Amino acid sequence: MADIKVENITKTFKKDVALKDVSFEVKDKEFFILFGPAGAGKTTLLNIIAGIYLPDYGHVYLNKKCIDHVEPEDRNVAMVFEDYALYPHLTVYDNMASPLRSPRYKQPKEVIDREVKRIAKILRIDWLLERNPSELSNGQRQRVGLGRALVRTPEVFLMDEPITHLDAKLRHQMRAELKDMQQNLDTTTIYVTHDYLEALSLGDRIAVINKGQIEQIGTPKEIYYTPANEFVASAFGEPEINIFDSKIIKENGVSKITIFDHDLSISKKTKQLIDQYKLTDIRIGIRPKNVKYSFVKKDENCILGVVYSFEPLGAKAILTMKIGNEFIRLLVSSDIGIELNQEVFIQLDIENGIFFDRNGENIIVKQRDHAGRELVWEN
Repeated sequence: MADIKVENITKTFKKDVALKDVSFEVKDKEFFILFGPAGAGKTTLLNIIAGIYLPDYGHVYLNKKCIDHVEPEDRNVAMVFEDYALYPHLTVYDNMASPLRSPRYKQPKEVIDREVKRIAKILRIDWLLERNPSELSNGQRQRVGLGRALVRTPEVFLMDEPITHLDAKLRHQMRAELKDMQQNLDTTTIYVTHDYLEALSLGDRIAVINKGQIEQIGTPKEIYYTPANEFVASAFGEPEINIFDSKIIKENGVSKITIFDHDLSISKKTKQLIDQYKLTDIRIGIRPKNVKYSFVKKDENCILGVVYSFEPLGAKAILTMKIGNEFIRLLVSSDIGIELNQEVFIQLDIENGIFFDRNGENIIVKQRDHAGRELVWEN
């Protein structure tokens, strides 16, 4: 059991800045996610916590004690790598047992046997224990690497995209099992991923990192419903959130939002929030699920567009509409019977929109969360 504090970490490789002034705290027994695109600095940060790299500036604390100069083997952390790192000459059983046979963590034979078989069963590799790594698929090797870390009871698990190489069905199963295992093991976990579904489903909290800097730290609900900026908003959700330039106009004392050269009416609550912040030019984000379509014009808020693409995904489909020079994505039923270049009206749910400043850097107003509660957050 451990809490971790990363304070003002900066790391450069020659002239490339991998991390810049990164700080956060991980609570005891927390499942903490480091999320971001490739090259964002996630693995570098994990290696600094593990002691593999030393930071240029900043400090790492474990249980409130600075561990900057503590050797990796003395930090009592277990790291799961993306590239398996298995011993090729050992069987699956011996690979998983190796931490418990080491001089530092040596355990009795019966304990080793019990723990290896227990974890192997959880990971569904108990039938592979006598095989060598060369006889396994990539997904099976990944699970062996994960199992080798899980047989121990370290203070901290550091996981670097441990289920990336699994097929989609198994990856979905492993997400649930990882969360369950972490709760049962009562161990602090820092988990690196570039998959937003993993981040949202596994994390107690998520740190979104981009170009070596933290963009936002929050719970999955906070990250999804109140993203700090456009980068965070765009990183979570498939298809990606629609974000457009818009203006606030007033005609005869009535406030409207102009999008795609169309003036859209707004509710009294939205007007109050707009007036409160004195908004004029803003960027508005609307998730695809909050865009509706119709084949006839229902009211003045309907906007006419043409079908640009239609991508069936089983029961659902992604419909991309072109309005002038802009594109907007929405989720529809895959059996709606629609053709390319067909004219269709869309309606934007402004009440569930996310407002950003004109540069897209800071969230201004999030109208309401999934439960209908009004949310207002200033940077």
